[in-house]
Amino acid sequence: MDYNVLKYWIALKSIEGIGNVTFPALVDKFGSLPAVFSASPSDLKKIQGISGKTALAITNFKGWNKVKEELELLKKKDVNIITYQDELYPRQLLNVYDRPPYIYVRGTLSKDDINIAIVGSRTASTYGKYTTEKISRELALKGVTVVSGMARGIDSAAHRGAITARGRTIAIMGSGLDVIYPPENKKLFEDIIQNGAVISEYPMGVPPRSTNFPARNRIISGISYGVVIVEAGEKSGSLITARLALEQGREVFAVPGSIDSAGSRGTNNLIKQGAKLVENTDDILEEILPQIEQTTASKPPSHLISEETVNTQAAGLNKVDKKIFDCISPGKIHIDDLISATGLSSAEILSSLTKMELKGIIQQHPGKFFSLKK
Repeated sequence: MDYNVLKYWIALKSIEGIGNVTFPALVDKFGSLPAVFSASPSDLKKIQGISGKTALAITNFKGWNKVKEELELLKKKDVNIITYQDELYPRQLLNVYDRPPYIYVRGTLSKDDINIAIVGSRTASTYGKYTTEKISRELALKGVTVVSGMARGIDSAAHRGAITARGRTIAIMGSGLDVIYPPENKKLFEDIIQNGAVISEYPMGVPPRSTNFPARNRIISGISYGVVIVEAGEKSGSLITARLALEQGREVFAVPGSIDSAGSRGTNNLIKQGAKLVENTDDILEEILPQIEQTTASKPPSHLISEETVNTQAAGLNKVDKKIFDCISPGKIHIDDLISATGLSSAEILSSLTKMELKGIIQQHPGKFFSLKK
């Protein structure tokens, strides 16, 4: 987006009294950001939540130099702003009531990201970190993007597992993108940027205040189809993420822990309350598939998809996906035959097949056979 346009987004968000709900209400009412700043105080006050003081702050805004400085800093630090009107704004996050009007991003976002969040205790056990890396690695191999908060313990293990598998991972920060927290994760921070993206709703320079993290958690769950909780105590912040996920209509999963471990009481209680127990990645994927089908609004029910529609969808596949797609006929083909026919590795094959299955292009049959989905 043009920096001449972005200045209005930053300016409006910086005004006291403009929250995540009133921001889009103003844009919807006046049609554009420049029009908001050109509106009269009386017209601005007609918007629910806009006080007389806030209306005057908009019409008399004087902070353009500060906005210009922030834009220059973003350019220098290679940070992009993605607004909710942009194509790359995470699709799942659009459905969150108090979504941020824009997010700061380093790295790359993809429209094809199928996000699953993995979060848990900062003081994780060896079992917790090992299990997290294993689940994260297997999800990444199947084409899933792993989301977490880059905190110590489980979060860091989640990111590392995805990176080990050369998969995609996204970190949601509770500070500005120029304030790495915890500081020992500087290398991990750079690795995540190379293998996905680091995201924050906070401007540059904002420190990691304790009040930022509950708000950050709503983005972790909001950007994802489901949230996996690994090792959470009875008062863990991860349980806040689980509650937010339920409120947002996301799936909640929990990895069971020892009954003698205080660090597993929260996760074990989640299972008692109805969270799905996770033993392997299939437990996660079979639950999120219906969600993905529901959120693909332009796609007809899977049983009504014609071969012509499937071919249209295939036109947007990447080079690896297309190579696999071309080998799959309306009949059935075994995964071993796909590996032989394409010359691709089993990891590449599994990742591509999972993405195409979740998009409704192909379907899996017992015995690792695959066919086009009609």
